[in-house]
Amino acid sequence: MEIKQRTRRRGEQKVKKAEWSEAWQIAAVYVGTVIGAGFATGREIMEFFTRYGAAGTVGIIISGFLFIWGGARLMVMARRIGAISYDELNRYLFGRMLSPFVTLVMTAMIAGVTAVMIAGAGSVFEEQIGWPRQAGIALTLGLALVVMLLDRKGLFGVNVLVVPMMMIFSATVLIKMMMVGDLCRPDMVASDYSLKAMLSPFSYAAFNLAMAQAVLVPVAREATGERAVKRGAMLGGVILTGLLLLNHIVLLSFPQKDDYDIPMAEVVRTFFAMLYWLYVVVIYGEIFTSVIGGLFGLARQVRVWVPSGGKWLGVLLVLLFAAVSPFRYGELLSFLYPLFGYMSLMLLWLLWRRRLPHR
Repeated sequence: MEIKQRTRRRGEQKVKKAEWSEAWQIAAVYVGTVIGAGFATGREIMEFFTRYGAAGTVGIIISGFLFIWGGARLMVMARRIGAISYDELNRYLFGRMLSPFVTLVMTAMIAGVTAVMIAGAGSVFEEQIGWPRQAGIALTLGLALVVMLLDRKGLFGVNVLVVPMMMIFSATVLIKMMMVGDLCRPDMVASDYSLKAMLSPFSYAAFNLAMAQAVLVPVAREATGERAVKRGAMLGGVILTGLLLLNHIVLLSFPQKDDYDIPMAEVVRTFFAMLYWLYVVVIYGEIFTSVIGGLFGLARQVRVWVPSGGKWLGVLLVLLFAAVSPFRYGELLSFLYPLFGYMSLMLLWLLWRRRLPHR
């Protein structure tokens, strides 16, 4: 009897360990898909949170809750209706009449953000390493193709490697600033509670959930259990909140932040030049995870429309995105991001309004 109980306990422990391992992989994919070049440079955090001072800190907490709740609800909903791609989830959320239009718009948004990230990769190589921009884009697309051919294993592998690196870097920068005594400046107390500041955490979370949907829907469907999905969403939301807070506090403590397009680069250059190359690697890692997430989600959706595509879809998508290389990162980002943010608010509202299907 004791031997049977011991064997059962060992079996339960193995199952729990496997669930937490899968939850961490889902969380890493969630985090890696949400954060991109705008996050690493500090520009995105500045625009949505830091410019509002202490009100921005409150906004990050609200946004963090929405990432935990919205990510879990989105993935569980997709899993329970058996959605293969974000098109099927849209059908449940928006109805059969509106969903084709919504899916078309969302596909254009995901393609647009992926194009921004690819252009951003070219800018990193051009501005920070001195390579021709086209060479940086070609290398990025080549690496993306390799990961795409590995399918789900490639997606998990890249994010499990890059996300901890981002977490360590953000924590290191904060600790360094604490050591030199530059935290808690007076402008941390300043606050702006305007309507734009109030809407900011909602539009930020809505936009990122809409973009992550392309990856989270197939990942949720292929997960071994619902509990791993919920834990992955919770872990991912907590990590995202922590990273937002770390970078927000650092930017609040840097008085010249408004004078630069890439404020985090100036923080690193000013206070700890020895970490600058690590910062460049982190930026590129964040861009690359976003590129992979976008390509993975688009490939899954196109497979629904063209079932016979197989792995050749990855090759085709990489070749198509090579066409964005003439466009510059800043031009694409400033045009597309504000537009997409407000368009995504409807998704957040419907996630709350729609009933969660029974198991």
